[in-house]
Amino acid sequence: MASRTTNSIKNIIFSLAFQLVTLILSFVNRTVFIWILGVNYLGVSGLFSDILSMLSLADLGFGVALTYSMYDPLAKHDYDRLAGLINLYKKVYRIIALAVTLIGVALVPFLKYLIHLNKPIPHITLYYLLFLANTVASYLVVYKTSILTADQKEYKLNKYRSIFSVLQTTFMTIFLWLTHNYTVYLCVQVAFTYMQNFYCSYVAEKEYPFIKKKIELPFKDVKEIFKNLYSVFLYKISGVLLNATDNTLISVLIGTSVVGIYSNYSLIIARAANLINTVFYSLTASLGNLVVKENAERRFKVFQMMQSMSVILSTICVCGFTFLIQDFIRLWLGNKYILSNEVLIAIIINFYLGIILLPIWVYREATGLYQQTKYVMVLTAIINLVLSIVMGKVMGLAGILFASAIARLTTYFWFEPVLLFKEYFGISSWVYFRGIIKSLIFTLGLMLAEFLSANRYYPTNWLQFLIKVVIIGSMTVVLVLMFYFNSPGLELIKEKFNKVR
Repeated sequence: MASRTTNSIKNIIFSLAFQLVTLILSFVNRTVFIWILGVNYLGVSGLFSDILSMLSLADLGFGVALTYSMYDPLAKHDYDRLAGLINLYKKVYRIIALAVTLIGVALVPFLKYLIHLNKPIPHITLYYLLFLANTVASYLVVYKTSILTADQKEYKLNKYRSIFSVLQTTFMTIFLWLTHNYTVYLCVQVAFTYMQNFYCSYVAEKEYPFIKKKIELPFKDVKEIFKNLYSVFLYKISGVLLNATDNTLISVLIGTSVVGIYSNYSLIIARAANLINTVFYSLTASLGNLVVKENAERRFKVFQMMQSMSVILSTICVCGFTFLIQDFIRLWLGNKYILSNEVLIAIIINFYLGIILLPIWVYREATGLYQQTKYVMVLTAIINLVLSIVMGKVMGLAGILFASAIARLTTYFWFEPVLLFKEYFGISSWVYFRGIIKSLIFTLGLMLAEFLSANRYYPTNWLQFLIKVVIIGSMTVVLVLMFYFNSPGLELIKEKFNKVR
């Protein structure tokens, strides 16, 4: 138990450090990027990232399925089976890398139908191919590092990822500043991506030398993995259609330059979400171990802890974004990069839904609960795509983003908790929904109080903005901690902290 807790804490600390470093550098890089290249290049970058995210469907969700299949042999120290799984992973991902390359190249003639700019950008095909090369790099050696994730030791990878990320972003920014050349900028990105992946692969081999063994899994085991793959793939395609189509739809329906403006908000929101995701997904492997070894009562106690974390973090972030993000964008980039309040509300709602459901999703990955929920995710994706097109034509950017929120609320937001509580906790899901309702009422009340007390303060410089951050931040954190201090989940967190200390 102590080992599981310690590993989780290590994973969280190193992952958070990685995300924080990346966050700071991302803002520096984004600032230089906009100064030198402008919003059109920013929009193209966002669009290409979306397209290549959709190409990630080629892995069929195999990585998730394989990581899940490692939990049991790791617990039993079955090294031959682990080596066999890694060998299978290697073969599959080489095929995937080839498939992504071929599909990616085949899409080149269609780029002109997706990009809508007032002023054409030269060498657009070359930029896209460099984005493609960067994506393919991830598939070449990633199979070796999956065992560190499954064994609760991803913190060892994050140390090196952090170093490479710092170097990559620093050199990309310097070369862009010196050359004003987007091609050079992307070439630096590709080079560091390859170096990072190969070095992390070396770390995995050093930690687990047995993964170099050429062991073939029995056919029945391979068949079982691929049998479960169908459900994971449906999740994969649903996730892509839900999360990786916004920029493409914005580019086609509204304009590619709007993608660039929206990407400044999504940079902030995504980095905050990544920080929180890091905390939760650092626990996934530990939960996989927990599910194998512990009873339903123990599982639920850990879930309560995670739920307390999600409502606390989501409330703090939602309040911060609501009252600070417009001021930040205005001071950082200028008034022309400000989006409407309707768009901001839609962004915040989607963020809130994503964070509040994190404990459910982490348990889903740890338990392999894909079979029962796969079609619900497909339905979510279809609703999102249809509504995004319809509402995007009527309401513009806000319509596309509100469509995502509606799709989530009407499907998996209620279905997945019901299923998880029934299958793994053996208690009514009303316990969960009652907590969510209570949290939502508190969050709205807190936002009203802050609106009345601090929203009329409009900072005109960074010092004034910092003062507003302190006012909003301190009020939010103090009131949130007071409200949740005696919650069951927070009591367990305090207990764990005292034991570790």
